Amino acid sequence: MRAFLLSSTVLVSAIAATAPAVAQTAPTAQDVTTVDEIVVVGSRIRRDNYNAPSPTQVVTREEATLQGFASTTEALQSTAVTGGTSQINNSYGGYVTNGGPGANTIGLRGMGPSRTLVLLNGRRVSPAGSRGSVGAADLNVLPTAMIDRVEVLRDGASSVYGSDAVAGVVNIQTRKNFEGLTFEAQSNLPTDANGNGGSTRLSLTAGVRGDRWRAAGSAEYYNRDELTLRDRQFTRCQTDGFRFDNDYIDPLTNASKCYPLTTTGSNGVTINTLGTGMMEGVAAAGATGTMFNRWRANSGVTEGLIGFEGVGGGANDVNVRDTFEDRMLNESLISPVEIVTLFGEAGYQLNALGNAEIYGEVLYNNRQSSQTGYRQLSLDYAKGSPLIPTNLSGSTFSADQGLSKGKPVGVRAFIGFGNDTSEQEVRFTRAVAGIKGDLGFLSDWRYDASVSFSNSDSTYTSEQFLTNRLIESLDVVSDGKGGFVCAQLANNPGCVAAPAVTTGTLAGQLPKEWVDYVFRPVTGTTNFKETIVSLGFDGPLYELPAGQVMAFFGAEYRKSEIDDTPGLDSQTGNTYNFSTSAITRGSDAVWEVFGELEVPVLRDVKFARELTLNGSFRYTDYDSYGDDTTYKVGLVYQPVEGVTFRGTYGTSYRAPALFEQFVGATSGFLASTQDRCNNYGAPNVNPNRVANCAAEGLATDWQQTRSVAVITAGGAESGLAAETSTNLTVGLVLQPRLPQGWGDLAFAVDYYEIEVENGVSRTGAGNILTRCYDSNPEDFKNDVGFCRLVSRDAQGALTVQNNYVNLATDNVKGFDYTVRYRKDVGPGTALFNLGVTQYTEISNKLFADDPLEDYAGMIDNPKFTATADLSYAWDNWRVRYGVEWVDSMSSYDYYGEDPATSIYDLAVDDYWQHNASVQYKADSWTVTAGVRNLLNQDPPTISAGVYNRVGNAPLYSGYDYLGRTAFVNLTKSF
Repeated sequence: MRAFLLSSTVLVSAIAATAPAVAQTAPTAQDVTTVDEIVVVGSRIRRDNYNAPSPTQVVTREEATLQGFASTTEALQSTAVTGGTSQINNSYGGYVTNGGPGANTIGLRGMGPSRTLVLLNGRRVSPAGSRGSVGAADLNVLPTAMIDRVEVLRDGASSVYGSDAVAGVVNIQTRKNFEGLTFEAQSNLPTDANGNGGSTRLSLTAGVRGDRWRAAGSAEYYNRDELTLRDRQFTRCQTDGFRFDNDYIDPLTNASKCYPLTTTGSNGVTINTLGTGMMEGVAAAGATGTMFNRWRANSGVTEGLIGFEGVGGGANDVNVRDTFEDRMLNESLISPVEIVTLFGEAGYQLNALGNAEIYGEVLYNNRQSSQTGYRQLSLDYAKGSPLIPTNLSGSTFSADQGLSKGKPVGVRAFIGFGNDTSEQEVRFTRAVAGIKGDLGFLSDWRYDASVSFSNSDSTYTSEQFLTNRLIESLDVVSDGKGGFVCAQLANNPGCVAAPAVTTGTLAGQLPKEWVDYVFRPVTGTTNFKETIVSLGFDGPLYELPAGQVMAFFGAEYRKSEIDDTPGLDSQTGNTYNFSTSAITRGSDAVWEVFGELEVPVLRDVKFARELTLNGSFRYTDYDSYGDDTTYKVGLVYQPVEGVTFRGTYGTSYRAPALFEQFVGATSGFLASTQDRCNNYGAPNVNPNRVANCAAEGLATDWQQTRSVAVITAGGAESGLAAETSTNLTVGLVLQPRLPQGWGDLAFAVDYYEIEVENGVSRTGAGNILTRCYDSNPEDFKNDVGFCRLVSRDAQGALTVQNNYVNLATDNVKGFDYTVRYRKDVGPGTALFNLGVTQYTEISNKLFADDPLEDYAGMIDNPKFTATADLSYAWDNWRVRYGVEWVDSMSSYDYYGEDPATSIYDLAVDDYWQHNASVQYKADSWTVTAGVRNLLNQDPPTISAGVYNRVGNAPLYSGYDYLGRTAFVNLTKSF
């Protein structure tokens, strides 16, 4: 009964902004008054009602089951919780994300996971993951089987919880006083994905109690199968997506290329292609001219470069080249994962120290995840190499690019190598021990002291081409038997000679012995530790006419350490055409003291049934950047029955994550076209840029031929400080008393506004280059400002330092609307819930003098999202129908494109997802079955070259990539 009251009390008061319903009947006023004193997310003060100034959403385990979610991760990343903002999930396996591939995070209000604090039973969940950028809680570690409910606060709360609570707080509450034994099994199976992409969860939960003790725990196994690009129709053929028949059509097939080579972001590759110096030859279908430097094998060509047709060079479209092969469809659309989670909690009454209870929690989680990718291999054969056929011996492709030992490159082979695999294993442990009881010398005051230790220990492996082995394998001599051996075989006994340049080599037919020699697993390790010691006291201060003044005072110490050690080949830059990574190692610690007051000013007087003030304050002192203070004030005002006004205003902060302070120098690259001095003598170029490029001795028609190296590192040495923010929320709650038999209605609207200043960000290599070369020539000469971050060597190659600094400004503004209606109908009860999130502004800027760019309504940032469900419960049955909606989006205005004439498809229509389920509950067992995405709605599509895409759809977590999915959940208690 108590769990029922916890969830539905929030709903009736409409303080839970979009809380789903779980009860068949609503509690009466008498029921509400019997609720024990509890603590709800957003405050540390115990109270017997939910009239808090901040709106709180509650999601119960029963509602998550009815919606078909097989894990806490899925429920937390749903539109109802996130408001439609994009989240990092298992579709991001091929992208660089905090926590590494396989990590799943939550970020409220679209402000990223580092600005949302995740708690488990009111205590912060430490970051987990792999690679150097571990900085947010990984939702995979949460114990689904033991969870009772999830409380979501979309409001700044750093004065209550400390760092990271900028955009909101998510608190996962486990079951209390659980007794018995319960087995649960759930299976989710997509019906239109070749049987792939399904998930299974098995769990066992047990609890026992004695006169003075209690113990409970769970063991669970979760498995999600891989979903590949081959498994869904909208990912099987990635097209350019241009409008008005402007897609490039392959002249060989008269169809789309299925893996386009268009502008930035389209993921295209060149394969089955030979690169040479300019040579005369026969044009392939779609190519023009007689001189080419890119060739495709064609045995029918008997003149020019015999056996090859020209597919590139001069003004030829790069799409003429081969860009697709079937193995590309083996790439992960949703990466597979296997998770084992153990959770236990226990308590023992001492009958001493103020009727104290000693308590503890233990959490162990093991995640094994992997991702399948596709690799292109570019092999440079030195001029004069015996591996180059005689008819190509005169070709000079380029200067040495790192594989030819200083010799010019004769030819380059663009090879479709095939699939590669990345793997991660993350072992997360968390232990909590504490004591809580009454302060005997202060009536009704309690204390709670605890210590927790968390450890995330991971290994991560990726398959890489090792540069030193490629170099030695390409330096060959004849073995005297018609084959080749490595020239330096004596120094490298295991060296295997590279394959000769043949049509088979270009097609990816590579000797296994050679592949095994040059393509090797590279493994790194990551360890993240956090220790937290906290102490709190709460109780009444004194009595006012309107009630007791309640208070909470506390102190906390936290220390975090990170140690990421990439594989040695990654550290030394020995991974070919892949970024290098240095060791990330550092620690930080903080002392904090904080307090909270709740003051009942008026109660049950004319025009003030209730007026309550709430305030909190926190003093913070970090080792890394010093001290800071935050505060928050809130108000609840009920002038008459059924009408409540509420509001909060406060400040929050986010301390720089350890990786932002200490991440080891990591190298990456920009295209050579990003050199700001390219063709700087052209008309209408910024005169400062002209002067600065000339000062470097570059010709006016300079063209960069090398990639721009980008080095990313932490900002600790430059004095990285904390982000600061202000948060404003004001709301109205209406609970009109309807005539008898009309049911119960509640409506709430809340306006929110979050402004982050001094945001921790990287400037961006492009921004650095622009601001350096367009700066005052005197500043440029003296390496002032951004020019300190740019260097150019004697050959003209550029290197940019792109470290973490305090720069960005982020603003989010909008409204949350909630409607809840309940009515007895026939033998049961009908319940309707509607939650709408509106974003009126999602803006940011990098520099103080930049204009704010508003992204609300653009691709990946819908202005509106909504969820609605209608359920009907009678006897042992409950049926539910739910709808999720994501508003249409368009980016035409931002890019200055006229939608009537633009060749780009930069708009998506409204997206609707329908879900249905039915549940039968008997005395000792419950079965729930249903379908998610009932109408099998595919994501909308956009053009390549503008946004990151999955197949032809935007990479956006608000869309369902699985398609129609049937699910069944069985729970049996013993």
